[in-house]
Amino acid sequence: MGFFDFMTEDIAIDLGTANTLIIHNDKVVIDSPSIVARDRITGKIIAVGKEANMMQGKTHENIKTIRPLKDGVIADFDASEKMINMFIKSIPALKKKMFTPALRMVVCIPSGITEVEMRAVKESCERVNGKEVYLIHEPMAAAIGIGVDIMQPKGNMIVDIGGGTTEIAVIALGGIVCDKSVKIAGDVFTNDIIYYMRTQHNLFVGETTAEKIKIAIGAATEDLDTPPDEMEVQGRDLLTGKPKQVNVSYREIAKALDKSIQRIEDAVMETLSQTPPELAADIYNTGIYLAGGGSMLRGLDKRISQKTDLPVYIAEDPLRAVVRGTGMALKNLQKFRSILIK
Repeated sequence: MGFFDFMTEDIAIDLGTANTLIIHNDKVVIDSPSIVARDRITGKIIAVGKEANMMQGKTHENIKTIRPLKDGVIADFDASEKMINMFIKSIPALKKKMFTPALRMVVCIPSGITEVEMRAVKESCERVNGKEVYLIHEPMAAAIGIGVDIMQPKGNMIVDIGGGTTEIAVIALGGIVCDKSVKIAGDVFTNDIIYYMRTQHNLFVGETTAEKIKIAIGAATEDLDTPPDEMEVQGRDLLTGKPKQVNVSYREIAKALDKSIQRIEDAVMETLSQTPPELAADIYNTGIYLAGGGSMLRGLDKRISQKTDLPVYIAEDPLRAVVRGTGMALKNLQKFRSILIK
């Protein structure tokens, strides 16, 4: 292999429904929304990532914004491939190279994914010059990223709330013992907020605005220790058709999200109930780890903790826990060979 080694670059990718992150040389070099904008007439991709995200909901008929991933899996094969390609091409260190180097990649995938969907991810990567492509299950990557030693004969519970899916897994001995993947996550929260604004305030808001509300005042319970201030929300009045503004408090958002969070709680409870007793004993001592953007919802840790009577810890920098773990798996390919899917 010798000669090819220096022509091969290692990259770790967290291909998420909402955000795609890429690590190269131990640094996060890409952290962008998973969205592309396509020119309807020529079919060309005109923008990707943050640029395309700013166009979301503001396009005319010749531009279409596409989110190539839905529920954690590739929905639009062509767009996802172009997106990955553009992200990889925009990595500063790879731009300098005269020709595209061969890539060794580790990509993470949801645990509830089918063979076909898995192959779609793999083929997408192979077509952007991935010579060796390894896949790793998301909860696994999250666990490594949080800093759990997953090879130990100890049970750890990970709840990774992403954009498209919530992955819940109990991990021991470098494997997933029991897991559950539910399609209730960040995107559903955003839609809950849109629906709530429509029904309670007669206000029609777009996805971008709903997302901003979620980040600014989103909450999982109505009794927070340090509640955020009210937020002014602008949108279109459904009755008069005029633009209007209303004030929204975190309590309302907690109400809006309640049903969806209940379903995540139920999934956590169900996973706990399927856990072998020895591992359940471990989890009683180690608690539950939260990762992913959804874990930043105010009071969610407290709420899950009350429901399960277990300590709940939020990963530091939860948005990047998965890609950090993917990057570590890439660095220690030998150590983690057993958990990677070739």
